[in-house]
Amino acid sequence: MANIKVLSEEIASKIAAGEVVQRPESVVKELIENSIDAGARSIDVEVKDAGKSFIRVTDDGTGMNEEDALLAFERHATSKIETYQDLENVSTLGFRGEALYSIAAVSQVELKTKTDEEDAAVYIRIDGGKREELSRAAHATGTTIIVRNLFFNTPGRRNFMKANPTEFRHVYQTVSRYAIAFPNIKFTLQSGEDLVLRAKSDTVRGRLDEVFGDRFTDSLVAFEEEYDRLKISGFLGKPEYTKRTRGEQFLFLNRRYVLSKAVNHAAFSAYENLIDKGDFPFFAIFIEMPPDEVDVNVHPSKMEVKFRDERSIYGAIRSATRSALVKSDLVPEMGISSESGRFFSRPTTESSRGGIVPVTFSSAAAQQSGSRGRFLDDERIADAVDPLFSLRVPQNRGTSTDTAEDESAPIDSGAGIIYQLHNKYIISQISTGLLVVDQHAAHERVIYERTLRRFSEHGQNTQQLLFPISLNLGPADFTIIEEILPDLNLMGFSLKTFSGSTVVLDGVPVDLKPGRESTILTEILEDYKRDNDLRLTPREKLCKTYACKAAVKAGDYLTMEEMESLIDQLFQAEVPYVCPHGRPVLVKIPLLELDKKFGRL
Repeated sequence: MANIKVLSEEIASKIAAGEVVQRPESVVKELIENSIDAGARSIDVEVKDAGKSFIRVTDDGTGMNEEDALLAFERHATSKIETYQDLENVSTLGFRGEALYSIAAVSQVELKTKTDEEDAAVYIRIDGGKREELSRAAHATGTTIIVRNLFFNTPGRRNFMKANPTEFRHVYQTVSRYAIAFPNIKFTLQSGEDLVLRAKSDTVRGRLDEVFGDRFTDSLVAFEEEYDRLKISGFLGKPEYTKRTRGEQFLFLNRRYVLSKAVNHAAFSAYENLIDKGDFPFFAIFIEMPPDEVDVNVHPSKMEVKFRDERSIYGAIRSATRSALVKSDLVPEMGISSESGRFFSRPTTESSRGGIVPVTFSSAAAQQSGSRGRFLDDERIADAVDPLFSLRVPQNRGTSTDTAEDESAPIDSGAGIIYQLHNKYIISQISTGLLVVDQHAAHERVIYERTLRRFSEHGQNTQQLLFPISLNLGPADFTIIEEILPDLNLMGFSLKTFSGSTVVLDGVPVDLKPGRESTILTEILEDYKRDNDLRLTPREKLCKTYACKAAVKAGDYLTMEEMESLIDQLFQAEVPYVCPHGRPVLVKIPLLELDKKFGRL
């Protein structure tokens, strides 16, 4: 008996559907593309349960007659291409002829479509790839497709779908991308009874405001450049408008949303030295070029592309975006001194608090507790993870010989000195050399463990704001807030949600410095969307993000008391040696290494 068998049509169709339909967002994407290709001027999308149980897409395009409507559900049936030459000059969004076939194979589909020439619409109902009904119905010119119970006949795939907030976020992002790319088409998106997006502006700038909020484009730089057979235009976010995720970076090729690591890198490199490491700028870049210069037939999703001359595209994108930023006076420029002929940069005002800030160390905290408090003895040091920490310093800070002789001397007030180096590191002499503490990483660890404890202590951790802050969030972010609201309340945030994606913040955690309340909440949302670390629970992810945002930053001046308090709290932590992100908090420089550097050995 032969081992190789031809798969049945049912199994083959479900395998093929898995390449095209991965989640509800895939269905919405394919149906919207069909509507655009049909010449629609208005597209309405409605979902329920984030699209898992119900998706409806209605357009006012050309519609289909009965023959075309039946053929549309056949595999590899398309009106977009006929020859191989057509494949090399694809000008439509769809062309593979697999979308409706794949969707119908894993769901229950209803189609109503009508052309101008016909009096009644064609109605087709398909259940799991099998046609159940063909009749006539009332419908305006255009097409409506309803998709119910996605993956009802492939429960394994259905189980892999995420929670509703996550799936809806993908749907919203897809609809908003087409709304931005096609300002000539009106879009609406409805989730259940809520209208979450109405895009009716006829300009890209207006669409960006409709998607991201009023006056969003005030923070953007517009640009447009034309080359031989290439036109590049769009909007770039100013350096101060950055986020911790890549979610707001849009690349449209001939108005098709695509992914390209090379183009993304080219745009990102234009911001060199303008943004901090780990931050990502906003950009919406539109590339217009002849279809034969790019291959969009790389993947069934049609989102990956290959350029015939990727190097030229990279250079053009980088040049256009860099030029736009320079013209906006955002890029610092080097000048040449007329006296010396040397390069110089624009001078910066040096803070009187910069550099090394010496402060006298006090052991009051240790004396008050009746123990050594944060000071670790040699036995604990031997068992601890390197780098090590010990603030047992000599009473007599004289010669190196004196230091060596008094390593075990007790600590008295004023015996040791700690410094703040460049408002970034806390440094101190220890018995075996020099210790350097990253003030941000240390404070981050302290806040992280303190916030985690709040989930079990259920204490009063909120300080009320005198003036509540109102935040208008996008629908996707609003669903996340609703999802994590109980945990945010336990952390100390007091939030009230209202219809229309409005959130009122009237209380914050007690350890949050004033002035950054809304910013930190927004950053928590961004990091929560970005963090895919499966080793952490959702609560741990929230605590990690909050600790990072609420901690003192590199560049913040600390008083002696603040440095002492920070170190006290650090060594009461369970894991004082690394921050929640895994970076080291402490580094020890042995005296032996310093002696080697200075040729004393």
